[in-house]
Amino acid sequence: MKIPIFQVDAFTDHIFSGNPAAICVLKNWPEDRVMQNIAAENNLSETAFIMECETFFGIRWFTPKMELDLAGHPTLAAAHVIFEVLRPGMTEVEFQSASGPLYVSKQESKITMDFPSRPAHPCKAPQALIEGLGAKPVEVLLARSHLAVFETKEEILSIEPKMERLMELDSKGVIITSQGGDVDFVSRFFHPKAGVPEDPVTGSAHCTLVPYWAAKLAKNELLARQLSDRTGVLWCSLKKGRVFLSGQAVMFLEGQISI
Repeated sequence: MKIPIFQVDAFTDHIFSGNPAAICVLKNWPEDRVMQNIAAENNLSETAFIMECETFFGIRWFTPKMELDLAGHPTLAAAHVIFEVLRPGMTEVEFQSASGPLYVSKQESKITMDFPSRPAHPCKAPQALIEGLGAKPVEVLLARSHLAVFETKEEILSIEPKMERLMELDSKGVIITSQGGDVDFVSRFFHPKAGVPEDPVTGSAHCTLVPYWAAKLAKNELLARQLSDRTGVLWCSLKKGRVFLSGQAVMFLEGQISI
């Protein structure tokens, strides 16, 4: 089997930054174990598998250890591959996914994703969270992942998480966040259960971050930065219960998988 593969840096306008994602273009869905093995071999935070149907593309996302029900940066990267390589000149695409239909559009250099909102609700701070972060948040909430809120960007940058403690939590992962100075808010995201200790730029985490900060800052248009080593910028908005995430992307690699 020959599978075209692309590697795209998402949420950035230049290579070696943002979040790299692998995009595999399929003619038919292989067995799940094949996709999981490919994702493990790629060893990126996510590999997206896409297959064109009559009016949409099917999409599935795998980390090196598991399949996800929603992933942002590989969706943006997949759209970039479609708009630039598979269907040049196309500016809108519908993905069918485990989280329902996802609509993605392109305007000039920005790609915008229409994602479900996943608001977090206040919860008691688990001891494993506090010990895993080595710091006590001013607020803790829970959606798909724990959301730990801190006062300053400097606190976010200084955290050195103990992944073994964070893996004890019953949530998918841990988002840490604060207001951001030159941007509306900053964040980092830890996902050790999925084989991704720290994700460089996480679109799906912003499905929780955007409704939180929109309420806190009383504004629905937000600029965000994720403070990983590679860093990335997201233009965010909250409209009618949906989260719209915009970013740029750049191609790094084109090739072929032989299995």
